[in-house]
Amino acid sequence: MKQVCVSGFGGQGIILAGLLLGQAGAIEGKHVSGASSYGAQARGSGCRSEVVLSDHPIDYPHLIEIDFLIAMSQGTYDQYSKEVKEETGFILYDQGIVTPNESLKVKQTGLPATRSSVETLKNKQMANIVLLGGFVKITRVVSLKAVEKAIDAHIGERFKEINLKALRLGIELARHRNG
Repeated sequence: MKQVCVSGFGGQGIILAGLLLGQAGAIEGKHVSGASSYGAQARGSGCRSEVVLSDHPIDYPHLIEIDFLIAMSQGTYDQYSKEVKEETGFILYDQGIVTPNESLKVKQTGLPATRSSVETLKNKQMANIVLLGGFVKITRVVSLKAVEKAIDAHIGERFKEINLKALRLGIELARHRNG
């Protein structure tokens, strides 16, 4: 069982990233559970999407201990990073937005998702999908093919191409990351 927390603030596409990850797991035949929460004023306040992926039926549908954290804001990184499993946990953060706590006993990698999204795609709104692509490349929790199918199922025709470009950009950033 893998427990994933996607976090950031409202308006960054946190819920969509969690939905796509969960849908990719379902496409691969995994048992999937998910939940989302936002702060009182949706856009701009803390936002979290939980995804539990398992090869077996899931007894409890919420996160018990975080295996993987994807952090798109400093506030949610600070809030959830301490809940990531020591030694075996992994944090992927938006480099340039989040400053990691080096004293945590988890593996951490930053990808410049927002910066790359703006520079390469001319669209800041794609940073969530860039990080999702990097996450899939690094962790292999689900396959790239399954995420592409999830995008095909959930993203309107008008935005499909840019989402697929963002996914591939994240994969490239992960391939060339430092450490």
